[in-house]
Amino acid sequence: MATIFIDGEAGTTGLQIREKLDGVSGIELASLAPEARKDPAAKQKIYEDVDVVILCLPDEAAKEAAKLVDAMGVKAPRVIDASSAHRVAPGWIYGFPELIAGQDEAVAKAKKVTNPGCHATGAIALLRPLVDAGLLPKETPVSITSVSGYSGGGKSMIEAFETGKAPAFELYGLALEHKHMPEIQLYSGLVARPIFVPSVGNFRQGMLVSVPLHLDALPKKPTLADLKAVFDKHYDGRNFFRVFATTENARIEPELLNGSNDIEIHVFANEARRQAVLTAKFDNLGKGASGAAVQNLMLMLGR
Repeated sequence: MATIFIDGEAGTTGLQIREKLDGVSGIELASLAPEARKDPAAKQKIYEDVDVVILCLPDEAAKEAAKLVDAMGVKAPRVIDASSAHRVAPGWIYGFPELIAGQDEAVAKAKKVTNPGCHATGAIALLRPLVDAGLLPKETPVSITSVSGYSGGGKSMIEAFETGKAPAFELYGLALEHKHMPEIQLYSGLVARPIFVPSVGNFRQGMLVSVPLHLDALPKKPTLADLKAVFDKHYDGRNFFRVFATTENARIEPELLNGSNDIEIHVFANEARRQAVLTAKFDNLGKGASGAAVQNLMLMLGR
């Protein structure tokens, strides 16, 4: 029996993690009374009593929780941090098991795992295989666009959309300093800093992350088949990934994978124009948040 404490279980990600773990054989969920959640002594006591703590906290609170864990020595639990506080921090394993060969084993053995951001999950899933295969040189200037359901924006954004106060669609992060950028650049393997333009739509869950490519601007001048072959090889045998490719006049929408930990990689190409668009489709609260946390937890528990 493994005992798990979700620190921040009342938030969107925490609630979904709890829902996914509730009733799972061999897992017991520990909890603090609402009035004790900000009591340092109560928090330290429950940290000492559990096997794994999952942090679903604002960044500063997650940093304080990590300091507490570091100070506990041999009594410290293992940690999964769902915030963005430690995604490029030394000593933390990046919780993207499909990143490279052996990353899942690294997660399984880790004391401290940092969950990827939702936008970063899609961007890295598209870029890292091509960089590692040599089809996308590290110095290539890349543009990334992403549209997410409003549930990823926290309580105020959720309220704004669900009460009709928010617009149907909006771009944001236009100062080009989005907090997911450091992890996107680091774990995609790119040297050149990408341009990233996120957006949010009037739907609760779901996400599409896209990267356009001028194929003849790449040194190896890849074809649709070349791109698909790279993704097929990289994600071969990975339970949650599926790869598709087409030259048809296709459409794609963001919500069909909601409630799952699945992610689809789509390669759309116009061979005559030598242009392609790569798109990752997944649930921003699934593979982009709570689903990824549960996947990492299961690896850490040897399941």
